[in-house]
Amino acid sequence: MAQIRRAEIGFRTVVVRGQPARHERRLVEALMLTGDENIADIQVLVQYRVKDASHFLFKVRGPEMALRSATEVALRGVIGKTTIDDAMTVGRPLVEADTLSFLQRLLDDYQTGLHVVELKLLVVDPPDEVKDAFHEVVRALEDKDRLIREAEGYAADLVPKARGDAEKEIKAAEAYKEEKVLRAEGDTAKFLKILEEYQKAPAVTRERLYLETIERVLANIEKFVIDP
Repeated sequence: MAQIRRAEIGFRTVVVRGQPARHERRLVEALMLTGDENIADIQVLVQYRVKDASHFLFKVRGPEMALRSATEVALRGVIGKTTIDDAMTVGRPLVEADTLSFLQRLLDDYQTGLHVVELKLLVVDPPDEVKDAFHEVVRALEDKDRLIREAEGYAADLVPKARGDAEKEIKAAEAYKEEKVLRAEGDTAKFLKILEEYQKAPAVTRERLYLETIERVLANIEKFVIDP
């Protein structure tokens, strides 16, 4: 009962002694109508096992044929609500999951005694006449997704860097502000001290300020001594 079996929908694997295995298409099973009214050529592999031997042997005549028919019903139901672009690209995992769920409900309703282990879409193609054009669309969609991911990655790298630069600028501005405040406070304290001295001795303070100013000015001027 634990043995994993397989069913092929839309194709059959043909094995001839001494030759590599090959796939033969079964168009009656494979061709399906999508939700946007396109024809899709779909090949599915179903892996399953027997979970209830009594139901498998006695409840349904030909349970494995019932599995194949139920898979077609489930897949056509899901594909009929899905666009061909989604079925061929990003929507494929959802198609697989929804079809497996639908299929298992049908098998349980029929009391087949079967449990689906995995359902895999091997091929989802448009008809041969328009296959190349559809694959061009698929490649364009894949390129679009790739470019979006690259842009998102660039943004994810750029934003933290920009935040870091902004934080650095903010810290520099805060340091500059603090320096200016401290300098202003120092200049204010110096002025108040001079004012206090001036109030005590105006003439002496004026003379000292005058001499200090002259000293600062002359310190930056090239001086020449002329012999009279």
